Amino acid sequence: MKYLIAGLGNIGDEYADTRHNIGFKVADALSGASDALYKSERYGDVSRAKFRGRTLIILKPNTYMNLSGKAVRYWLQEEKIPLENLLVVTDDTALPFGKQRLRTKGSDGGHNGLKNITELLGTQEYARLRMGIGNDFGPGQLVQYVLGPWTEEQHEGLKDRLDIAVKTIHSLVTAGPALTMTRFNNK
Repeated sequence: MKYLIAGLGNIGDEYADTRHNIGFKVADALSGASDALYKSERYGDVSRAKFRGRTLIILKPNTYMNLSGKAVRYWLQEEKIPLENLLVVTDDTALPFGKQRLRTKGSDGGHNGLKNITELLGTQEYARLRMGIGNDFGPGQLVQYVLGPWTEEQHEGLKDRLDIAVKTIHSLVTAGPALTMTRFNNK
């Protein structure tokens, strides 16, 4: 079985260590857990990993966050991966830092990356792992917050959060969404 794991973020050094790029960080942790290396390919950096008989196509789109759907749609078609085997990993300001939530479908919640994916796939029926980044910002400061660097405290807690995200993804591809949501949501 083949899965597409798309970690969302923005390319470029100025975005590398920002909250908005947590999808890239999860993708890197997942690739690292399998010693899989990235290759620059069409619409992004792609690594291929194996986990318990499953093939994971791990994608970091180079289309920037707001056009992530172009890369996701291309790789689903290129690898002939069914929609039910897609997982999109993204940041979420509605969740406190350190919390995560896996869902098999849902709205974009105002997230432009998810909005573009939904638009280009023509459905909200795909799994997403939302990684909490908190919402410690005032009115009109959303963009500065999500594109801002991690606090020292958040940075220290990030490794544990990435480890749990990798375990969540491994569980999703082996045990399925229902059991994985029970085990890992809000962990």
